[in-house]
Amino acid sequence: MSFEILVPSLPESVADATLIVWHKHPGDWINEGDNLADLETDKVILEVPAQHSGTLKEIYKQNGETVLGGQVLATLDIQSASHENQTLTTAPSKTPQTAPISKEEPILSPSVRRLVAETEIDPATISGSGKHGRILKTDIEQFLQEQPAAIPENVAASVSPHTPLSANANAILRPEQRVPMTRLRAKIAERLLQAQQNAAMLTTFNEVNLKAVMDLRNQYKDRFEEKHSIKLGFMSFFVKAAIEALKRFPAINASIDGNDIIYHGYYDIGIAVTTPRGLIVPILRDADQLDFAGIEKGIHNFGNKARNGSISVEDLSGGTFTITNGGIFGSMLSTPIINPPQCAILGMHAIKDRPVVENKEIVIRPIMYLALSYDHRLVDGKEAVQFLGIIKECLEAPAHLLLNI
Repeated sequence: MSFEILVPSLPESVADATLIVWHKHPGDWINEGDNLADLETDKVILEVPAQHSGTLKEIYKQNGETVLGGQVLATLDIQSASHENQTLTTAPSKTPQTAPISKEEPILSPSVRRLVAETEIDPATISGSGKHGRILKTDIEQFLQEQPAAIPENVAASVSPHTPLSANANAILRPEQRVPMTRLRAKIAERLLQAQQNAAMLTTFNEVNLKAVMDLRNQYKDRFEEKHSIKLGFMSFFVKAAIEALKRFPAINASIDGNDIIYHGYYDIGIAVTTPRGLIVPILRDADQLDFAGIEKGIHNFGNKARNGSISVEDLSGGTFTITNGGIFGSMLSTPIINPPQCAILGMHAIKDRPVVENKEIVIRPIMYLALSYDHRLVDGKEAVQFLGIIKECLEAPAHLLLNI
């Protein structure tokens, strides 16, 4: 009996998906639960699991095609399942000495599987640096960098520093690769352009002395991790400080809908996370109700999901305010772009030891530059400056956050 393999139900607001790669081929034996293919939407990668065991009979949609929810991707011959079981029970058993030894196929995340398919690399030839030897995207990139360029010997031998290159030889020595933009990258480009065109965006800056936060963190980080099983980072301090500032300036936690202003009575904070596919912004919901440990655990969970490609559309939906940390890449200063329909975004940057004046003396302190980009249609410059002032005050005297004063 044939069973149709359908495109799974797509998330709300997602009209279609792109079939990235098939992991099985016609004639392959399929176990129930096996991932047959990966689909890419504007937001996440979806897997197509097998609902039955059997033999993959025919594939109707090929890699790169656009598919809709409910469309038939392939057919599975599930009659062969009983035949397979009967063969296994009636076949003579082999001794361990004569049984063939098969190497277990490495477990790959969706982003890594896609890169493997695009580059046509055998993952068995790559040594993974992840946990339990898992292959990461960086492992493949390093593998590609270590491979010698494929230049034909007759071309290489005929080229000298004084010999003009022909078009073919020049193309070989100066290779280019044209690849289609991923749906996520295209969506990012669309939303960033939308933000630039539809908002009166302005950025204001300030700096914060993080010595008090660093001293507090260094004093209690071991006890914090021992009690909560999570490390105490800097982001929880910034989330708490941002929420305190948002409570004092509700317009920065609002959004514009046509001619209406929507003031949100809750604080769903977007935390920008970089993934191999591009930047995503999962939402830390009701962040004002979380303590420092809850915030750190939520951010850590998003990081794990982003790395293994399991982040969901629900994780990315909504949000009233966003925080992005370019400092982890060494950024000194930037002007972050608003994530619509939100009206503001806070940019963190690298912490650097800088000379500052305290009590008429020059001292060295760990300083971070802060940037607040905001929609000037809704937020006045005075509010933006004062908003950053509250964040600075909370971080330079963390007792404000701990004592709620």
